[in-house]
Amino acid sequence: MTQTEILAKMQTVFDDVFLDDVKVAPELSAKDVEEWDSLLQISLVLGVEKAFNVRFRVGEVEATKNLGEFADLIQRRMNEGAKA
Repeated sequence: MTQTEILAKMQTVFDDVFLDDVKVAPELSAKDVEEWDSLLQISLVLGVEKAFNVRFRVGEVEATKNLGEFADLIQRRMNEGAKA
């Protein structure tokens, strides 16, 4: 799955979590969305874990700077799961 495909699938998660319309893009970060607080961050991570059937270690999602890096992290987790 490419970063573009992952971002497209993430749009569904964002649509479920945010009340306002948020357009997913590689450069988008929490600083760009007023509604994006710590509670929504948790909801996003849980939604992404469920949508992509992956799990994240403590702190690694917070270490990503934007959705592009988050999508790359999802891709690595998916590849690790495929090898296991």
